[in-house]
Amino acid sequence: MQDRHKNRERYFNEQARTTEKYVMPYIESEHPLDGSTSVLEIGCGEGGNLKPFVDKGCKCVGVDMAKNKIENGKAFFAEHPNKQNLTFIADDVFNLGDEHGKFDVIFMRDVLEHIHNQEKFMKDVKKFLKPTSKFFLGFPPWCNPFGGHQQVCKSKFLSRLPYFHILPKFMYRGILKLFGESKETIEVLMEIKDTRISIERFKRIVKKEGYTVNQERFYFINPNYETKFNLKARLHWKWLSAIPFIRNFTITTCYYIISHDGKR
Repeated sequence: MQDRHKNRERYFNEQARTTEKYVMPYIESEHPLDGSTSVLEIGCGEGGNLKPFVDKGCKCVGVDMAKNKIENGKAFFAEHPNKQNLTFIADDVFNLGDEHGKFDVIFMRDVLEHIHNQEKFMKDVKKFLKPTSKFFLGFPPWCNPFGGHQQVCKSKFLSRLPYFHILPKFMYRGILKLFGESKETIEVLMEIKDTRISIERFKRIVKKEGYTVNQERFYFINPNYETKFNLKARLHWKWLSAIPFIRNFTITTCYYIISHDGKR
C-alpha cells in the first residue's frame, strides 16, 4: 500500500492540486464558478476535491458514507476562511433533505466505479440537477492497467502489477491470498471488480437516461499521476480513443461533463 493511502492529509492535498489544475478549468469551460455557484460532491471523502471550490467562494456540500473521512474533512477545513460555505454530510446522498435544493455543479471523481447499480444511480441523481446544471464525472475504465485499484495492496509487487485484476474472479482472489493480502483488502478489491465500469457502458447509461454529453476527455497519463508519481498528464491519442473497447486498456481516466434538461 502506498503511503498516500495511509496519510490522509497528503491524499487530501493531492486531490486539491489535481482538481484545481485540471478539473476546475474543464468545468469552467461549461459553467462559471464563483460565489453564486452551488456545488455538490458525491463521495467527497475528506473534501480534497472541494477545497479549490471553497477557495473560490462556491457554496459546497460534500457527502460521503464514511463518517471517519467526514470528520477528517471537518478538521482539515477548520481554519479555512470560507468554511461557512462548506457543509459536510455523513450519509447516503439520496437522504439529503429538500433544504439543499438543486445544485449548479455536481462533482464525482474516482467514485462512479465503486457504486453498485450505476444505472439506478444515474437515474436518481437527476433530482439534484437544474436544466442549466453541469455534472462532472471522472472515472478509470475497468480494463486500464490499474483499473482494479490494486495499488492499495500491501504487497509492493501486486501494487505495481498491471492488468492482473481482469483475470477471472477465482484466479484474482487466489493471487491476492497467495501474496498475503488481508481479508478486508481482498473483499474491497473484489467489490470493485463487481462494480467496474467501461466507457461503453457509461455512455449507454447516459443515453438511456436522457443526458447530453457536453464534453469528454480521455487521458493516457492520469492527471492524478502528476502528484502521485511526478508524471506529467498526457491526453490519449485521438485515433485510439475512437476505437470502442480497445481504448479501455490504455485510457487511465475519463473526464465527462454531462447535463440533463429535466424532461425525462
